[in-house]
Amino acid sequence: MEIRPTTDEDLEVFVETVHTAFGQFPETPIADGGRWWSALEMDRGLLAVAPDGKPVGTAAAHSFELTLPGGKPVPAAGVTAVGVLPSHRRRGVLSAMMRHQLAEVRERGEFLAVLLASEARIYGRFGYGPATSTARLTVARHRAEAAEPRGAGAPEGGGPGAPDTPGTGSVEVLRRAECGEILEAVYDRYRRAQPGALSRPHRWWDLGAGQPPVSRAPRHVAVHRNADGDADGYASYSIGPVGDQNTLTVDETIAVDDAAFTALARYALGHDLVSQVVFRHVQPEHPLRWQLADVRAGEVGGHTDWLWVRLLDVPRALTARGWFTEGELVLEVDDPFLGEQGRYLLTVRDGGAECVPTDRQPDLSLDVRDLGSVYLGGTRPSTLVRAGHIRAHRPGAAMLADALFGSDLSPHCLHWF
Repeated sequence: MEIRPTTDEDLEVFVETVHTAFGQFPETPIADGGRWWSALEMDRGLLAVAPDGKPVGTAAAHSFELTLPGGKPVPAAGVTAVGVLPSHRRRGVLSAMMRHQLAEVRERGEFLAVLLASEARIYGRFGYGPATSTARLTVARHRAEAAEPRGAGAPEGGGPGAPDTPGTGSVEVLRRAECGEILEAVYDRYRRAQPGALSRPHRWWDLGAGQPPVSRAPRHVAVHRNADGDADGYASYSIGPVGDQNTLTVDETIAVDDAAFTALARYALGHDLVSQVVFRHVQPEHPLRWQLADVRAGEVGGHTDWLWVRLLDVPRALTARGWFTEGELVLEVDDPFLGEQGRYLLTVRDGGAECVPTDRQPDLSLDVRDLGSVYLGGTRPSTLVRAGHIRAHRPGAAMLADALFGSDLSPHCLHWF
């Protein structure tokens, strides 16, 4: 079997092969519009070819930026379109493609790769760990009354379902076709400050590649503008029946601050002729539920992993992100898929870190997939110690790791790829 890179001339066979691997056809409409494969970078694709010349497997990568804790964007390979024909599974095809791809990622100078896992059991063995999660929030319109403001100096009124505070901003309703440049600019501003967020290259917006609102599927868009008239948030939504209820479904709410998010939530929850509002993509611990008078009115469902992270250069990765507590740890990191192991002294001072090889006894021993899970601050190392994944060699090591790996903001990723 041969693993070879693809070119633009391979696009058709690549698309046909990956669709066959998933039991689909290229003609099958992608949910909510948009042909995701139009954004593929064919110079980053791989084809697994059998001895008879037939393509039997595919893998590709997008050139993204991932925002790390502290707000630093770094290059990241967005792994996608991974599939093996059912007739050739369990023959080592997938492992060969993954090993080949990781080598290419390193050659490009990228020190991490990310993906969205179709099945949770597949990618851990290749060194990927779930690093962010997302959830769906459903609010019944008749229970969307705003909570009374509390605390010294709290203003009267406010909260979801109430009108925007006069003088602080406004909401304008546009059609998706009218506001592509606004969406692109607001999303880019948002993702640069949100740990775990991925860039959306201009070509994605230009091609309508992906899910709404990147795709050109018909959508209404509520655009929030601040007091100066600058767009600082949007909510892409549609209205239609879900079961026996007329539902306003928000694809995603993007906002550069909590005030813009709250104003957009108020807009959605105050919409007429709907019985419930579904926010499809929110952080599981999002404060929106606490802004409701009835905290049970916001029902969290669909809580799932989203972005998986794979580190390929531990020192580079750990020194790239921001840190918010000082201390030092010795980490023994095992990478069984690539046959590598290293022991590193991580020293954090003044918001930065040094990470160098060391012979000191380890404080924590962990698999590279577990390091990927804690890297963005979305998973506490002590949780993985309790789960039996990470081994703590001294008292207090897990607690210190929790403090060190914590993020300034909870990581969250909205982008689908």
